[in-house]
Amino acid sequence: MKIHINYLGFLALPALLAIFAPLTGNTGLYGFLGFLYYLRYFFILPDELFLLQIRKAATAAWLTELALLAPLMALLLLLKEERALPVSFGLSFAGAIFVFTIYLMILEYRESRGAADD
Repeated sequence: MKIHINYLGFLALPALLAIFAPLTGNTGLYGFLGFLYYLRYFFILPDELFLLQIRKAATAAWLTELALLAPLMALLLLLKEERALPVSFGLSFAGAIFVFTIYLMILEYRESRGAADD
C-alpha cells in the first residue's frame, strides 16, 4: 500500500516561527501563523486536476513576484531607503505568497462549484 502525501501541507512549517515571538519580543513573527492555512492540504489527496491548479497558482505567483520586484526596488531606492534590497525582496515574496494562496482558493472554489452542478 502506497501512502500519498500532499507536499503542499508542508507550507505550514513556517508557522512554527511564531513560537519565537514571545521569546524575542518580535510581534511580527505572529504573521507566520497565516501559513497554518496550508495544514488542510495534508487531508487532500492530490490528483491530476489538483496538480494542474497548483501549477496555475504557482505560475501566477512567480509572475507576480517578477512584476513586483523591480518597481519596488526602484521606488525604495528613489525614497533613499537604506535597506531597499531586502525590503523589496521581502515584499515581492509576500505578494507572491498572497497571490498563490488567493488564486488557489479561487480555483478550488470553482472546482467545488462545478462539482455541485453535476
